[in-house]
Order: sequence, then C-alpha cells, then structure tokens
Amino acid sequence: MRIDNKRIMVIGGAGLIGSHTVDQLIGENVKEIIIYDNMTRGTEENLKEALKDNRVKIYDVGGDILQTDILDSAMKNIDGVFNFAALWLLQCHEYPRSAFNVNIAGTFNVIEACVNNNIKKIVYSSSASVYGDADYEPMDENHPFNNKNFYGATKIASEAMIRAFHHRYGLNYVGLRYMNVYGQRQDYHGAYIAVIMKMLDAIDQGESPTIIGDGSEAFDFVAVQDCAYANLCAMKSNTNDSFYNVGTGTRTTLKQLAELILEITKCNKPINYKPRSQNTFVKNRIGCPKKAEKEIGFKFSIGLKEGLQRLIDWRNNHKSEVAKRKNQITS
Repeated sequence: MRIDNKRIMVIGGAGLIGSHTVDQLIGENVKEIIIYDNMTRGTEENLKEALKDNRVKIYDVGGDILQTDILDSAMKNIDGVFNFAALWLLQCHEYPRSAFNVNIAGTFNVIEACVNNNIKKIVYSSSASVYGDADYEPMDENHPFNNKNFYGATKIASEAMIRAFHHRYGLNYVGLRYMNVYGQRQDYHGAYIAVIMKMLDAIDQGESPTIIGDGSEAFDFVAVQDCAYANLCAMKSNTNDSFYNVGTGTRTTLKQLAELILEITKCNKPINYKPRSQNTFVKNRIGCPKKAEKEIGFKFSIGLKEGLQRLIDWRNNHKSEVAKRKNQITS
C-alpha cells in the first residue's frame, strides 16, 4: 500500500515497538499519524520527540481497544492501521481472563472496526511465541505451533481471526511474528528481554549479572528499530494475507548475551547462575528471516553488539525514566 499523503493510525503507539514505528513513519510522506493508546504500558515520554511533528497526534478521546465506540470513532477516515495493543506475556500468565479480553476480544474489536471503516490495510503485531520451543532451527513460518502459554494462545487465536476476516470481508493484512525485541525505551515487563535490564542493573550495583538456568537457552535478539522498519515494510508492501518472522536468524545463548554485556560495560564480574523455576517459557527460539526479506523487503541492519550499545547509551542518558520503569514492576 502506498502511504504517501495517507492517514495512519498506530494502536499501542506509545509502547516500545509502536513508538519506534511512529518515529520511522515521521520520515515518510504521510499526511497524519494518530496514536491510539490507553497508556497502560506506553508513555507520552516515548513520544516526546515524535509529538514535535505537527502530523503526530494522540487521540484525546480515549485509547482503549475494549471501548468499541471510541475505537470506531478514532478510525474514521484512516487509511492504514498498525496494531500493537496487547497484554504482555507475564500478565497473560497471571491473568488469563484479562488476556482473553484484551488480546483476543480487543483484537476482534480492532479488525471489526477496520472492516466497518474500510481500512485499506492493517499490520498486526503477533509474536514468535506462537511457535513455542523450536522443533528445528531456524524456525520458518511453517514451523508447528508448539505454544504452551496464554500469551501465545491469544496470538494464535488472533492470527486465525484476522485471516478469517480477510477471507470473509476482504480485510487486507500482514502479520509480523517478532523474535526477542530489545532496545531503547525498553521496560522490565518482558519475560525474556527484562533479563538485559536486570543484568545492567546488577552491573551498575557492582554485582554479577544473573542468568536463570545454565545459560544454554538461545534466542534471536532483534533491535526495536529493525522491528519498526519491518512494520513499514509490511505496510508499504503489496503482500497480503501472510505472516512473517521478524528477526536476525542469529542464535545467541543467554551465556553469550551476558558475556557480550560484560564486554561492552567493561565489567570483570563472573556470571551468576540460578536454578530455572519457570517452565512456561521457551528455551530455544531462532527465526528464519528469509521469507520476510524476499516478500516484504525486510532485512535487519543492527547487530546485537551495536544494539546493546545503543540500549546502554540510552539507559545512561535516561536514568530517571529507567528508574520509573523499574519502580512500576517492584511497587
């Protein structure tokens, strides 16, 4: 879809991936960018620079995807929609009913509003959680759905719904399955990515970074800026009715991650290992990036060392903001 002179709505646009997508949309010749966010996890701080552009506006009536009349009103005269709104993995684990209400019923509300308002295209934010643990590596988009947690279940259900809406109502969509996203504006909510922030906290305090498990668990760490770029690629592509991995295809163990953080921070403390107690999370997840590169033109550009350095630099320059994000978890 051509986005020149189009009005774009970003649901969950004040969150991690959403706000970076807004940043990259500003570089495009779009007419207007409407942020729809209930600010449960997102913050206006994440949009501080973006809001200096007069094309960027927060929808001031509301931003909750469960409020269907407000959602519908926000979508009037919109051309394209990005949907990032969801409860995160740990919330879904603790509150499965809320996971159903927000991630499944809320997604239904979004795609129904898209149909009612003749939206030209929606880019849906799914997750690599649909795959569960890897049967083979790297996992391509045909990998079985081995998910065993509520968060992944809501993403599987939402993928099925959006595909059904495409075939029933002609809704154009692309779905993106992000691997392990990290980067600036990161908080402590992510079950997998919070480990980075916690390692950096420990190093700041003169302590050893801690790994839960033996460090052999491996993931595909992808920088948030690359995820934002993938979203633009998906929206601007001619592709429809398809899902894509968003990752690097690079396998990094938690031990390797910790060693890289120690190298960047010049910390000489040994890695601390603790017994693994949470069995709802995956141990290996590396995505194959080939389909996304071939069909929507997405290829990652930020390596893990560079991405971690960017995160550390941001963290050092936003100490009060990072402390606030940490307090939201501990309070």
